[in-house]
Amino acid sequence: MTFSGAELGLAWAAPFAGLLLSIAVMPLAAPGVWHHHFGKIAAAWAALLLVPFAATFGLGATGGVVLHTVIEEYLPFTVLLAALYTTAGGIYIRGNLHGSPTLNVGLMGLGAVLASFMGTTGASMLLIRPLIRANDNRLHNAHVVVFFIFIVSNVGGSLTPLGDPPLFLGFLQGVSFFWTAGHLWPETLFLLAGLLGVFWLLDSWLYRKEGVTRADPTPDTPTLGLEGAINLLPLAAAIGFVLLSGTWKPGVVLDVFGTPLPLQALVRDLGLVAVTVVSLAITPAGVRAKNQFSWAPMQEVAKLFMAIFLTMVPVIAMLKAGAAGVFAPVAAMLSGAHGEPSPMAYFWLAGGLSSVLDNAPTYLAFFNLAGGDAQRLMGEGATVLAAISGGSVFMGAMTYIGNAPNFMVKAIAEDRGVKMPSFGGYLLWSGAVLLPLLWVMSWIWMR
Repeated sequence: MTFSGAELGLAWAAPFAGLLLSIAVMPLAAPGVWHHHFGKIAAAWAALLLVPFAATFGLGATGGVVLHTVIEEYLPFTVLLAALYTTAGGIYIRGNLHGSPTLNVGLMGLGAVLASFMGTTGASMLLIRPLIRANDNRLHNAHVVVFFIFIVSNVGGSLTPLGDPPLFLGFLQGVSFFWTAGHLWPETLFLLAGLLGVFWLLDSWLYRKEGVTRADPTPDTPTLGLEGAINLLPLAAAIGFVLLSGTWKPGVVLDVFGTPLPLQALVRDLGLVAVTVVSLAITPAGVRAKNQFSWAPMQEVAKLFMAIFLTMVPVIAMLKAGAAGVFAPVAAMLSGAHGEPSPMAYFWLAGGLSSVLDNAPTYLAFFNLAGGDAQRLMGEGATVLAAISGGSVFMGAMTYIGNAPNFMVKAIAEDRGVKMPSFGGYLLWSGAVLLPLLWVMSWIWMR
């Protein structure tokens, strides 16, 4: 790319802000229009960035930005989500679980453990359907999905690079595989215990208050079990391809119209496409129908995040410019009174921006603001790196767009008839429940 974030003004962030506002307001203010035209609306905001960008920096630079965004960010993001969504959607947990508070806590705890091994997306896609099915006779069930997003789609993925995309980016930058597990486990356990405890109290109160629930639309079956368990093999292969791309460094880099494409990234992405195709081919007939599997959530995420990735390009560039850009006050806030880096500031700023920007590129921006040297950050800068990692992962749960699984879980839940909170309604939940826990956690560990 031939432009610098230092030369961009705040106006370049307007399309991104407009897109966020559309996602927040339109599903509530004009649900019919949004449901039928969200792809066009997202494309319009992307065009509002790209047209003046081309006029200012030229078609060549604009084409480079689009290619870079698609090849290095959007396609890897989308093919990984598609592989995990497809494989997990081909596994059906047979049996009608009954959504008591204890069962719900158990499923969320299991999901939190799985999230650091199979990714927040994989764990979310595997367990969200049985959780919804278990609670489909409850009068109040939206809160179950909200806490699931907090716990399984975000906090649970904080311990390994396989867990959440920001940590995988750190792994690619040289952070050791088990470094995060060694430095974030107390914070992770604190948040998980707090969230599960608050959920159990709330769910127990609602469960008692409901009394007789609605007729259960899911028939009881004599035994629990897995159908489509063959999909555990392509799911494992997907995890393997992701891990391979971070450990295998052949040193071969392809040039795709000026955008570098390392061989390991190409192998990973082609492998993930193959995983998706194989999963579709080997899934036993009827399993996806039992899961009420549809492509609608994946299509929604794919369309919206294409626009999100494009419109946030100038925002990330301005952040990376640090003291030389319009976000110089943000860079100044990252240091203490004597110029030393402030872990508390890194945690809240990286986390706060991860709430509204995709948390993976936000992590990378603050990783670079902290110096970008993985060896130094794992040593003398360990507290700062832990703050960046924790902020990016934990606060990805603050909004629907902070982390990709959030939006996918919301879309699946709504597809199954759950009346999920609006963008602002979800923010009230995260502000009331997650934010106080994050404040206490940061006061204990991020000072």
